[in-house]
Amino acid sequence: MTKSPSKSPSVLSAAQKATAAKKLAAEKARSLAQAKLSKEREARAKAVAKAKAVADKAKAAAAAKARKERESKAKAAAKEKEVQRKARERAAAEAKKQREIDTKRKAIEAEKLRKLREIERRNHEEMKRQERREAEERKRREALERKMHSRPYAEDTDFLEELRILMIEARDATLEQIAISEREADEMLVDRERLEYDDEDGSSVASDIKRDELKEFAISRRLKIDEIEVALVRIADGSYGRCDECYEPITKARLLAQVPVFTCVSCRASV
Repeated sequence: MTKSPSKSPSVLSAAQKATAAKKLAAEKARSLAQAKLSKEREARAKAVAKAKAVADKAKAAAAAKARKERESKAKAAAKEKEVQRKARERAAAEAKKQREIDTKRKAIEAEKLRKLREIERRNHEEMKRQERREAEERKRREALERKMHSRPYAEDTDFLEELRILMIEARDATLEQIAISEREADEMLVDRERLEYDDEDGSSVASDIKRDELKEFAISRRLKIDEIEVALVRIADGSYGRCDECYEPITKARLLAQVPVFTCVSCRASV
């Protein structure tokens, strides 16, 4: 192995210097590069921080804007809600007022209808009462008509024949009474002409009074004859025995006891 020739101290020193200079330059370059890199990193960090700050600021601004928008929307919503609430309250108040008006109107109409129905009911009841009164009046008139034309003893021919015989006997007796009264009155008239010349004791006046009484008696008996004739006609058509006042049948006992008779005991007592 061959050895390289040894260098001199001056040559080595220059090489070392060059190497050292290169190393120093390299280190300086590395330092500069590192410094540059560090500056770039710092610049990037600052840029990132600035961008972050800008982003945070923008985010905060956006959040504030969003908050303001939300608050504005909330206020608008609250205002709209208040407007709607007031509108609902007004609508509810108007609806309530309208319901009260409708209720009052319906109550008035119902009261009018009730009064009309009450009037109709009363008119209907009055009409029914009038119809009942008219029906009762018709029945009463019909009953009265039947009574007025009733023949209570028409079927009892034996009783009517007995009454007819009594009437004839009463008529004959009454005619006899009339004849006697008229004869006595005529005789008293003759006696009065004779007593006119001798009337110191007032006999002629007494005779006149007695003669007037006989005439009145004869007149009353003739009225009874007329009643007997009417009774005989009624006996013939079967209507005798019906009261002339109430049209009810007269009892047989009264018809036999008094000849003739045209009223019942009750009607006779009320006269």
